[in-house]
Amino acid sequence: MALRTKSHDMGMHTERLSGRTQQRFFEPDEDENFTYPGAFDVDFNKRTEFDAAKLTPTEINHKLRDLMSKGYGTIVLKNPGAKHGVAVGILNKLNLIIEGSLGYFGCGLIDGPNIRISGRVGWSCAENMLAGTVIIEKNAGSTFGAAIRGGDLVCRGDVGARMGIDMKGGTIIVGGRAGAFCGFMMQRGRMVILGDAGKNLGDSMYDGTIYVGGKIEDLGVDAVPGEMTELDCQWLERKLKQYDMKAPKGVKNMTKIVAGRQLWNYDNLEPAEKKLIL
Repeated sequence: MALRTKSHDMGMHTERLSGRTQQRFFEPDEDENFTYPGAFDVDFNKRTEFDAAKLTPTEINHKLRDLMSKGYGTIVLKNPGAKHGVAVGILNKLNLIIEGSLGYFGCGLIDGPNIRISGRVGWSCAENMLAGTVIIEKNAGSTFGAAIRGGDLVCRGDVGARMGIDMKGGTIIVGGRAGAFCGFMMQRGRMVILGDAGKNLGDSMYDGTIYVGGKIEDLGVDAVPGEMTELDCQWLERKLKQYDMKAPKGVKNMTKIVAGRQLWNYDNLEPAEKKLIL
């Protein structure tokens, strides 16, 4: 017989837990709308705008959510004033036009919106982005696109160091130069740098592909040149055309960088893990 403790007397082992758990199960015939609880059904043809000059970042984000809850699918945000943490956590389709610059951590944790920023952005723009597009017309700060998992992240100007650190998917395109340690610990996805790349490019990358149109200062640990194939060229032509961008010397003259897969990590992986990564 199992030892009876005070917790048994308190009914802790027979109590039925109520409420919703984190884990959900779906039936094959269930009519379910697979959206986030915080997502909104919006109409792209329903357009509005507002001035953020006198609003705090929290007030700006609340205003965006309020407008989306009313069905607005195209929103123009004016005078953001380089405020930090703006336009984060948008989990539905949306056309968001930001007239001005953002500070740190703008457009983070998004899944679905199309965002265009006419100015510059600070550190960690679009961190942990899952889907959608973010287009910056000018320059971007360090850790641009950190840990993104999907979507297209485009900067027409230059970017700082550690762009695409821990990148897990999606595409990052830079029209100008990129700083040091870009693609550090990259795991998946594609990175396109049309200008020059700084020191330690692709350092400790597990997988993924980096294309560079200019000069590479040097490569990081386990980053090696790869063979540029016709499929690579075709993909680059299509993707760059989508954003009205061109490789200065043509896509065929770009340099392809991949993982050498010589780090100790690979030798110590379990077979199932190695199959997933390699």
